[in-house]
Amino acid sequence: MRIVARHSWRVTTTRAIEIQAELAAEVLRTGDITAPRLIAGVDISVNRWAKTGKGAAVVLSYPGLEIVETRVVTDRIEFPYVPGLLSFREAPLILAALERIRATPDLIMVDGQGIAHPRRMGIASHLGLVLGVPTIGCAKSRLCGECEEPSYSQGSYAELKDKGEVIGATLRTRAGVKPVYVSIGHMIDLPSAIRWVLACCRGYRLPEPTRLAHQAAGGNLKSEKLPVDEAGYQERPFG
Repeated sequence: MRIVARHSWRVTTTRAIEIQAELAAEVLRTGDITAPRLIAGVDISVNRWAKTGKGAAVVLSYPGLEIVETRVVTDRIEFPYVPGLLSFREAPLILAALERIRATPDLIMVDGQGIAHPRRMGIASHLGLVLGVPTIGCAKSRLCGECEEPSYSQGSYAELKDKGEVIGATLRTRAGVKPVYVSIGHMIDLPSAIRWVLACCRGYRLPEPTRLAHQAAGGNLKSEKLPVDEAGYQERPFG
């Protein structure tokens, strides 16, 4: 994939906050995806003792949601853990994996926040701006905002609001399980983001793109259709 370098990722926390504030105005909160062929999911895992991480990108066909390509990159984690600044910690690994993807997906789902962020610039929005591809944030937990609990039926949701602004939705992807937090990443509106998350669910709490990316980052993705030596797994040396 083509990546546009907007700034250095090796910055101070003060500069990172400034960058988020500068980029937030560029996020497009409108748009939809029609007839996508490829949908990708991205996630990372971190070895806190070795200070390394694995960034994973899994590309799926749509509507079959079958694995087309997988890339996993291992490298050092340079940025400290700071809530609200996770894109500076995680995005370099994810971008390294996406850079090795041969085909450009029509949509990327991110295990993290989009505009459901104090500065409206979570990792899903950040990645969308760098990649120029529609992105959706689908997080397992809430970073900011208030919302009511959606009903227990699949597909029910409640608006997530912060300071009177709708920044996302609490979405029940499976009856009786904990909801996920969906937000605009870039180049998509919230109703479309909710619809696509539901369209990519196959009986699990998480949509397939991020569920499989989570498995890939943890080294637990197994595919009968793609042997390991053909599945696109790549790891670069630390450093």
